[in-house]
Amino acid sequence: MTPLLIIGAGGFARETAQLVEDVNAHIPTWELLGHLDDDPGLHGTSVDGVPVLGGAKEIDRYPHAQVVVCTGNPRDYASRWRIVHRLGLPATRYATLIHPTASVSRSSTVGPGSVIMAQTVLTASVRVGPHVSVMPHVTLTHDDEVSGFATLAGGVRLAGSVRVETGAYLGAGALVGENLTIGAFALVGMGSVVTRDVPAEQVWLGAPARYVRPATVNTGVDR
Repeated sequence: MTPLLIIGAGGFARETAQLVEDVNAHIPTWELLGHLDDDPGLHGTSVDGVPVLGGAKEIDRYPHAQVVVCTGNPRDYASRWRIVHRLGLPATRYATLIHPTASVSRSSTVGPGSVIMAQTVLTASVRVGPHVSVMPHVTLTHDDEVSGFATLAGGVRLAGSVRVETGAYLGAGALVGENLTIGAFALVGMGSVVTRDVPAEQVWLGAPARYVRPATVNTGVDR
């Protein structure tokens, strides 16, 4: 089996560890070595039975391991961007993790470092970029494009030909109409119904979704 490290030890990382167990129960694939997290209080502990081996800098001790970065929440949804750019690893080091119950069509693609959780559907010619988080029960329909570092929380639904740009965050249950664009590092709130394009680095909420305020985004590096 291929050795695997999960960067992060919070909720998303713990869910990813369970995804790995489900993959291995279906087809033995991954040897999960543990988590790497920069919170020193977690070092030497375990979460859900998986050890926290140290901080992200410890990755140099595991040159043959595949890696997936599993961090981010609505308060700081650019953390994966910062960590991946700080690590500077080649794309070949990153694992692509797809839950056995996800339905990914043969015409769809998923980039390195991305995680596709349970009961997700990619229907036809869907393109998911690198380091994308797709949580359970998400539906991506024909010709959707989700760019790198985006987060689609549980139950998000995209109509056809939607474009989600780099680093955007769509909250749980958000609905996006056909042919619309969610701009880079924008945030769409939980349960929102998007009927117009959302510009980059803005927060939109409601049904229909409307502009609320500028997004507070800390990428830590030039974009």
